[in-house]
Amino acid sequence: MKKFLLLLSLIPAGLLAACGSDEGAASDVEKKDLVLGGTIPYSDMLEGGVKPYLEELGYTVEVREFNDYVQPNTALGSGSLDANLFQHEVYMTAFAEEHDMELSGVIRVPTAPMAIYSEKFDSLDEIEPGSTVAIPNDPTNTARGLTVLRDNGLLEFDEDVNPLRVTENDVTSNPLDLKIESLEAAQLPRSLSSVDLAAINGNFAISAGLDLTTSLAKDNIPENIINQVVVLTENLDDQYVQDIKEAIESDEFKQFIEEEFQGFHQPDWMRE
Repeated sequence: MKKFLLLLSLIPAGLLAACGSDEGAASDVEKKDLVLGGTIPYSDMLEGGVKPYLEELGYTVEVREFNDYVQPNTALGSGSLDANLFQHEVYMTAFAEEHDMELSGVIRVPTAPMAIYSEKFDSLDEIEPGSTVAIPNDPTNTARGLTVLRDNGLLEFDEDVNPLRVTENDVTSNPLDLKIESLEAAQLPRSLSSVDLAAINGNFAISAGLDLTTSLAKDNIPENIINQVVVLTENLDDQYVQDIKEAIESDEFKQFIEEEFQGFHQPDWMRE
């Protein structure tokens, strides 16, 4: 035992420290290579508004684009993404519960509103009785679609119903006898050729080339429906997550939004 202690004392302290910190050092290096994911236009927001800032901090950043609302979270869970940007708090909470995941929001970002579009009508006043309206079929965005129709006088539902959970069964008045069709959110822009109007999520509208300024009406977005950067809860306090937040709070990000994302609804913190 004495011989072992003697030999141990002859090993330089720096070498022992290096051996003991190899795992931590490797972890730090790994976290400098980030993969961020989002749907259009939030993948563009990451590419042009977040990636350059992180690269200035020494990160290598890859941005991956997705075309649905499921893969970005499953990729986060599998470890192939470090953070994603496409979803709001209500959707994140419901997804996490359904898929037994621990997800946390980091910071909210400017968000494209859900809006009513039509290739047949130029205004809400032109909508004819019996017209067909398409809305998203996932629960959260079904509620948003019905709410934007309600807010613009096309439907009514009980005031006691939670507007974030409303379904077609909660509609109490439909004066134009609108025929409501539920479709996958990503399919809604293509449905405009076969329906009279559609309530379309902003990201899918933009990716399909629709102009937010040509919509018939837009929704009023509450804070918990504004999209946010999301990470696994276990990573919430990691340095790279704090640096992503710093990037979004930067003046560079705000300037990028002003130039490239006009018409987006801004979260409270950007308007203070």
